[in-house]
Amino acid sequence: MALAIEAHGLTKRFGRTQALAGVDLEVEAGRVLGVLGPNGAGKTTAVRILATLLRPDSGTARVAGHDVVHEAARVRRAIGLTGQYASVDEDLTGVENLVMIGTLLDLSTREAKARAAALLAEFGLAEAGKRLAKTYSGGMRRRLDLAASLVGDPSVVYLDEPTTGLDPAKRDDVWEMVRALVRRGTTVLLTTQYLEEADALADEITVIDHGRVIAHDTPHGLKRQVGGQTLEVRPASIDDVERVATILAQVSGRAVERPARDLLSVPVTGDEALTTTVARLAADGIRVTELLLRLPSLDEVFYSLTGESRRTAEAGGADGATRSDDTTEGKAA
Repeated sequence: MALAIEAHGLTKRFGRTQALAGVDLEVEAGRVLGVLGPNGAGKTTAVRILATLLRPDSGTARVAGHDVVHEAARVRRAIGLTGQYASVDEDLTGVENLVMIGTLLDLSTREAKARAAALLAEFGLAEAGKRLAKTYSGGMRRRLDLAASLVGDPSVVYLDEPTTGLDPAKRDDVWEMVRALVRRGTTVLLTTQYLEEADALADEITVIDHGRVIAHDTPHGLKRQVGGQTLEVRPASIDDVERVATILAQVSGRAVERPARDLLSVPVTGDEALTTTVARLAADGIRVTELLLRLPSLDEVFYSLTGESRRTAEAGGADGATRSDDTTEGKAA
């Protein structure tokens, strides 16, 4: 499948701060790439380069087949960008915001109004379209902001932490909108600090730390990379906790943890641990309300990868000083 985004060896320095130190990214058309990393890892700098808002010091990038440096105008025609915070004009109505953007994109007034009406309906804002944006809730502003990024019908959309500050219900609304984009063939590059968001939406995930790509795979593949599985058991009776703990210790040969008063957890090395545990529980007549064999969560993968990255950077001496912080990256914009 054709690549909608292709970047090789991107570097960017702001003074003494190395924001990007040779980043490679690839996203197939119609797919979602989640870009994860700690604050200041370089995620937003990479997005700004791909959106032609910054020029890389070195490296190359193509978006929708166009070079971000030499064909910047064509790239901008092909993309939509939603930043960390809604950027709509609060003194305009929803309709006026979208029509203004359509006009800036050289749509006729008639075309801009038609596009605005269609997007407001698609994002559940048709009734609110005539109200000033300052009267919108946070979730409504985020939906309007996302609609604004689609006025030009882009083939590639950058979502830079799109659900920051939203409650779980509003976050779910945005997730469904992202899925709708992908269903119609749009390519999405998503940066986020919500690990469950990347797990729910991304086809593949790239992890960036200290301006470098430290891992890339599918969410499932990343979990496999970190290795290990965890067996969790919750007995129906609290009186059976110690008996279950003994069984799990014997099956796994590992120390058993108690994440909760009535929940037991132990790392295991293979799927057979589940069947062995079920047989042992049945033989001892122990009933359970919860029995789960799981891979590491994406949170656990993230902390494992970035923790190792920090240790490597610290061992490298000067390399450890290349970390870009949020303030520096924000000013770089």
